[in-house]
Amino acid sequence: MFDLSIWFYFGMVLTIFGTIATVWGPGVKDPVIRTINTEVAGIGVSLILLTYNYTLAVLTVTATTVVCTLILFRAITRLEEIGADV
Repeated sequence: MFDLSIWFYFGMVLTIFGTIATVWGPGVKDPVIRTINTEVAGIGVSLILLTYNYTLAVLTVTATTVVCTLILFRAITRLEEIGADV
């Protein structure tokens, strides 16, 4: 069977790299790239929680995907309304 510590450490790496890519990474001005980078961090958190409980991991990835997508799409809409150059 798979060793659960591998999934934990892989989740930690994805969370750290996804967070860094969202904040300072390439294409930060592009909202679509920022959304994708945020999803990478959300999947990393769900992999960390996957080592503890499967249901908790599925709920986490669903919640982070929905919340981050709604927030970022609202921000994109607001930027388009004020005419900002994104």
